[in-house]
Amino acid sequence: MSSPAGWYDDPEDQTQQRYWDGTSWTDQRRPQQTPPPYQGQYGQAAQHGQVYGGPAPTQQSRPAQPQYGQYAQPQQPQYGQYAQNQPQQQQQQYGQQQPGQQPQYGQYGQQQYGQYTGQQPGQQGYGYPGQRPHATPDGQLLSGWWRRVFARIIDSIIVGIIGLPLTGYFYYHYSQVLLDYFRDTLDSAEAGNPATTTTLPPEVYKWMVPAVLIGFVVSFVYEYLFVTKKGATPGKMALGIAVRLRDVPGNPPGSAVAKRYGFQIALSVLGLIPLIGTLTGFAALLDYLWPLWDDKKQALHDKVAATNVVRK
Repeated sequence: MSSPAGWYDDPEDQTQQRYWDGTSWTDQRRPQQTPPPYQGQYGQAAQHGQVYGGPAPTQQSRPAQPQYGQYAQPQQPQYGQYAQNQPQQQQQQYGQQQPGQQPQYGQYGQQQYGQYTGQQPGQQGYGYPGQRPHATPDGQLLSGWWRRVFARIIDSIIVGIIGLPLTGYFYYHYSQVLLDYFRDTLDSAEAGNPATTTTLPPEVYKWMVPAVLIGFVVSFVYEYLFVTKKGATPGKMALGIAVRLRDVPGNPPGSAVAKRYGFQIALSVLGLIPLIGTLTGFAALLDYLWPLWDDKKQALHDKVAATNVVRK
């Protein structure tokens, strides 16, 4: 007896199913809808005399209705669907790129990097969450304190050389008055009449004050011209730093430079006054040390002029 028409396992290819028209095999095939049978049992007679997986064309005497084969072929085999969809599901689960979709790993990495550094777009420098980078609001890196100190030393030497033709005459007479004063004091001590006062003679200030004031004027002009035209004095250029407004890049305007350096000169002039010189000298020391603990790296004269010293 022949088996009824239907789809059975292809005896030539275990991954396919082939249509049995009731008398012979046709050329119609489709992918396997059930799990492939165990390799060692395919095409062999079962223990109860039935063939697993549908009829074979040479076995005409087998039972008319192979119940085991029909039972093994449900109309909608869930296992076969699961097996076919499994590779795609695994790809989606492991986050592989789909058409038209950005890689999830790349998005994750960019977000995590931005959160870790604490940077805003266009900023330079590095930091951790909650830590402000030592930079201007637009991202230019601020100068360290030691660079500013060495730049000031270099500028002081240059200003002293430039101003020497104007201040040399006054400093010469100032030094002569001091030498005469110390010589007379030493002679008095050797004669048994030590000096009872340490106050300098008024003639000392006659030559010292003009020399200091001329030096202030020279240094102010030096600072004003270089900073407004170049953004930095030669000393700052040598150390790779410059002066700018904190909120506006570029060379600072003349008004800011005048406020900035005028504040320093005012402290120096007040330091020459005997009664308040000590207090003013302490304020001048604070002015130079202030960038060490200021979160914006500004000295007091920077705060007056709203400037910053930055790396070039």
